[in-house]
Amino acid sequence: MADAPAAGARPAQGWTPARSVAGNRSPWLIASVISISAFMEVLDTAVANVSLAHIAGSTSSTYDEATWVLTSYLIANAVVIPMSGWLSDVFGRKRYYMASVALFTFASLCCGLAPSLTLLILARILQGVGGGGLQPVTQAMLVDTFPPTSRGKAMSVYGITVILAPMLGPLLGGWITDQFSWHWIFLINVPVGLLSLFLVETMVDEPQLIVEERRQRWARGVRFDLPGAALIALALGSLEVMLDRGVTDDWFASPLIRGSAIVAAACLIAFVVWELIERDPLLDMRLFKYRNFASATIIIMAIGVILFGTTQFIPQLMQQVLGYTAEEAGLALTLGGIIALITMPLAGILSGHIQPRVLMGVGFAIEAVAMWHMTHFATTVTFADIALARMWQAAPIPFLFVPLISAAYVGLPGEKTNGATAVISVGRNIGGSIGISLVQALLARREQFHQVRLVARLQPLDPAYVHGIRALARMLTARGAPPVAASHMAVGVLYQMVQRQADMMAFVDVFWVLTIFIVTMLPIVFLLKRTPLARDHSRSAQPAAAHGG
Repeated sequence: MADAPAAGARPAQGWTPARSVAGNRSPWLIASVISISAFMEVLDTAVANVSLAHIAGSTSSTYDEATWVLTSYLIANAVVIPMSGWLSDVFGRKRYYMASVALFTFASLCCGLAPSLTLLILARILQGVGGGGLQPVTQAMLVDTFPPTSRGKAMSVYGITVILAPMLGPLLGGWITDQFSWHWIFLINVPVGLLSLFLVETMVDEPQLIVEERRQRWARGVRFDLPGAALIALALGSLEVMLDRGVTDDWFASPLIRGSAIVAAACLIAFVVWELIERDPLLDMRLFKYRNFASATIIIMAIGVILFGTTQFIPQLMQQVLGYTAEEAGLALTLGGIIALITMPLAGILSGHIQPRVLMGVGFAIEAVAMWHMTHFATTVTFADIALARMWQAAPIPFLFVPLISAAYVGLPGEKTNGATAVISVGRNIGGSIGISLVQALLARREQFHQVRLVARLQPLDPAYVHGIRALARMLTARGAPPVAASHMAVGVLYQMVQRQADMMAFVDVFWVLTIFIVTMLPIVFLLKRTPLARDHSRSAQPAAAHGG
């Protein structure tokens, strides 16, 4: 098998080829096959955002009601992810993966055919249940198939799913909705899901070592951590409700948000305590004693904040302040996605030769500079300016994600892989939800702040204000407005100008917050321990060969 160590070599950092799902096939082919469904799942979390207005109109519901199409999926997804490791261990990783793909595909068909909003939301819950296990299981398969020395290159293939998919989602969703209908953003998953099922069934192996571990587990007696599952489901479900509905429901002024926050905090604390004393925990909290894993979980949350926060934030800036269409805003993101796609293989190659903490340090530094550059945006910024800034901001993301995933599993026992990927996937999802919620909350508050300050300066007794209104009235009259109504129209135009400036200043404030956030995350990368590199493996193999292996 390619990329496997020479015979007789010691397993690197607990890795053994006996856990590989590639069998006698190329591991790179298998990496591509198992990434298909993960890409489809991540894309589906972003593709529906731009179609909510169309969904609301065709189902005779309000836009606020239609947002439950997103919230229901995120809640179901968050509840299932922590259980994915246990389900993989008990029922078999390949079997669980294919069941998840099948359920996701069936639910996508139900979403596309749903005649009402209620049925669509129920189908989205099913879709979230099916999609919840795809990413952690995909990641676990890759970790077990590739040794640490070449894992970075493998993660660059997987990284396309979690980085490029959210960037393509808004553009693809907008195009499909405009050209066809919102139903097709779900129906396109059906042929992709069927293809994935066929390829996984025919190409992906279930290693004998993992099969034997499952048999031993059943022989000892399978025990499901029901209290832990209930606590984490309530904690993450309530957290998703709070983060996803906070802005629209005015945060803690809403009884729903207050109740969700209390339930989330209480259940999360109880879950951690319970898992530490439970003999067979759903999520092994003792994994955090491994420094690399603990640091990686914090950093993956930060990457989620940056990636998902800006993916929603930048198109909003272009549409709300600058007047671009959803398709044009999506195109600006896609250009950034193309750059990320180009730098992804480079990050994979370099991760085999440069320590992850060095690559990630450089990535965070470039990300901070790119975000700082966006703090200089003004209402005169052009499409090219935004697209170029997004390209700079997207380029270092692979240098954060790829080496991070490689370093996270260094030192972990092989049998802990499924549980570890579940924890990291939970961290990424929570980070993404926090990122989206954080930027929207800050934006709403800073818009109000700047609008109040700007309006306070517009006094009817101020000669400058009177002069400005008269100038606007003359301009409107010259353009055909009735002279009697020109002064009133001028006040409206002036308010629109003030609102636009307040919005732009609020966006800039959020860019500043994100810049500071990235800088504060930079020192954490240096907590990562040294990771075995390809050159280290080559040096250790030479003496072994000289002594007959």
